[in-house]
Amino acid sequence: MFDKFKQIGELGKLRSQAKELERQLALVKETLEKNGVKVVVTGAQRIEYLEIDGVERKDIADVINSAFKEVQKKSAKKMMEMG
Repeated sequence: MFDKFKQIGELGKLRSQAKELERQLALVKETLEKNGVKVVVTGAQRIEYLEIDGVERKDIADVINSAFKEVQKKSAKKMMEMG
């Protein structure tokens, strides 16, 4: 029974560490400009800003970020299945 509590505590600790890592990765940023497209991407693999021909395109950035989020969920699920 105590092992279950210990496992829950360890899981909470891992989640906390993962959140901190995510916060730290969000601070890492790369900006690229090419052929009228400017993009700012974070180390957390999130598009922070997207501009095409001088026009900010938050709608496109949001769609791409949603796709990244879904594929990350599916990848995590696959990794859990594999042990």
